[in-house]
Amino acid sequence: MNIQHERVHQQILNILYAWGMGDDLAKTTAEAMVETDLLGVDSHGISMLMAYEQRKIEGKLNLKAKPTILHETPAMAVVDGQAGLGHPVSVFAMNLAVDKALKIGIGGVGVRNSHHFGATGVYARIASKRGVIGMVTSATRGITMVPTRGKIPVLGTNPIAFSAPAKRNRPFTLDMATTTSAANKVKVYDLNDKTLPSGWMMDGEGNPITDARRGMEVMQDGKKSGGLTPVGSAESTASYKGYGLAMMAHILGGTLNGGSFSPIREKTQGDKEPDNIGHFFLAIDPKAFRGAGEFENDLDDVIDILHATSPLDPSRPVLVAGDPEAAERERRLKSGIPIPERLDKHIRDICGRCGAQYVLT
Repeated sequence: MNIQHERVHQQILNILYAWGMGDDLAKTTAEAMVETDLLGVDSHGISMLMAYEQRKIEGKLNLKAKPTILHETPAMAVVDGQAGLGHPVSVFAMNLAVDKALKIGIGGVGVRNSHHFGATGVYARIASKRGVIGMVTSATRGITMVPTRGKIPVLGTNPIAFSAPAKRNRPFTLDMATTTSAANKVKVYDLNDKTLPSGWMMDGEGNPITDARRGMEVMQDGKKSGGLTPVGSAESTASYKGYGLAMMAHILGGTLNGGSFSPIREKTQGDKEPDNIGHFFLAIDPKAFRGAGEFENDLDDVIDILHATSPLDPSRPVLVAGDPEAAERERRLKSGIPIPERLDKHIRDICGRCGAQYVLT
């Protein structure tokens, strides 16, 4: 079934309020989550409520957390997420980075002691909407990526996003996991009873996993070998590039800011200690490099040439990063956000456990 985005937004709010989250924090979180669903990133929107509920039950989430600046200079800052959900601190940090960039040309903000923050691209888009270039990377909680030549998972999906403003075109917005597929996309395939594409996941012998339910079991059992493949899928098709990008994302998002590395954290932290996920937000003002509007005009020319590239299939024109999400957003604003039957049941169950009003249907 498809549900109008306003109702999805209200459902998320109802649950967050029932969990005890303050009004401003809940509104920021719900807005980021429903925007994620509107963009078509079903793996990181309302479907994340099951995982967030589990973190709450485990005692790891501080639902009243307010972002706190620990250290700051004109060009950078380090922010403590206070063990809250990652959405409020990430909106705060990206806007802080943009503020700095608009003053001196560049701003970098690191976050520590956070949790899952949803879709990375939501925060990079904050920068481009304000007229600057934005880049975001993050460490992760899950241990899901099998490094090239490995047989057991060591890294996470460690996402990267980049958004640059144009003038007559939409911003160029790249939002990607450094695994061939995001872990939560496997969840979406499982919820929809769909077969995984070959190459997304592998077992401990390097064989592809295409059964989504088995894929979820492999990711949820840290003792099993196998997991998600890096971008590239196999060494013969350059998976070392995805593996290297994952490390870059972790170094900037986690190591630089004091965020944890999951294989170490699981040996040193208690069951109820917060995840301490780290994020990194960079903003660059093009006007620090060129005259006003010159960057945007040139980027428009580049995008126009790419759009005009002769396609192999005339019904499938050449796109640039951000085009599919923007088109999907327009569709979903009109037709609603798809909620699979199994996800709807999960949401009903969560409402029953916390006393939130169910409003999806």
